[in-house]
Amino acid sequence: MVTAHTLPEGFTEIEVFAIGTALLVEALLGFCLNGLTIISFRKIKELRTPSNLLVLSIALADCGICINAFIAAFSSFLRYWPYGSDGCQIHGFHGFLTALASISSSAAVAWDRYHHYCTRSRLQWSTAASMMVFAWLFAAFWAVMPLLGWGEYDYEPLRTCCTLDYSKGDRNYVTFLFALSTFNFMIPGFIMMTAYQSIHQKFRKTGHFKFNTGLPLKILVICWGPYCLLCSYAAVENVMFIPPKYRMIPALIAKTAPTVDAFVYALGNENYRGGIWQFLTGQKIEKAEVDNKTK
Repeated sequence: MVTAHTLPEGFTEIEVFAIGTALLVEALLGFCLNGLTIISFRKIKELRTPSNLLVLSIALADCGICINAFIAAFSSFLRYWPYGSDGCQIHGFHGFLTALASISSSAAVAWDRYHHYCTRSRLQWSTAASMMVFAWLFAAFWAVMPLLGWGEYDYEPLRTCCTLDYSKGDRNYVTFLFALSTFNFMIPGFIMMTAYQSIHQKFRKTGHFKFNTGLPLKILVICWGPYCLLCSYAAVENVMFIPPKYRMIPALIAKTAPTVDAFVYALGNENYRGGIWQFLTGQKIEKAEVDNKTK
């Protein structure tokens, strides 16, 4: 028999259920789409290119975000966190690791696209692998800092999942947040902005727009911007006056990133989309339609 637990403070029964359902839907949809991206890369030879390795890196990170959301959804339906304080630390670390790896990998894709379309240089396997490894190690460095005392992981307002504790707003938090946002949001955003602006200029000269150059940066800002804004506001003001249910909204928006990324980087990539179609239907990609460097 399931034990009834008290509702988290500031939430009604329907709100807890709605948040759990939203997390579950985001996790299922994102995991299926990115899982399909990963399997297609593994099964379809034409997709195994250095450029698509960076797309694979995004898909792996986004699958990790979805697993994190699965755990949060399950806990939300229980109405409490069942894994203890150590589980909270692991959950917070895992969520930050995969989120930061996804953002860094998106910046790496932008860098590759710039060189492909603007300098016509071909990405080598060694370079692609090095960029992928660097993105994950860089993310791991920042994600492990709160475990070592710079920053801190704690429960989110619903108390059924864990993330960076922004409730204190002390010097420890402020210094970590400043460094974190600079190296993991502003710099990747700047790389994406300059890369896609250059690509847009190139497309405008040729008259052939092969993809929406403004979309990747918009997705970064829309999905991760509200969460970054909340954490930044917490550095200068006490955010605890904001009702807990409203403080959960940025986290829910951020967890839509895996689904959106799948449409932008895999299904929105003509070559990758063709590979996924081949995996699902068995119909081989026509050679005339294949361009292993198409993004």
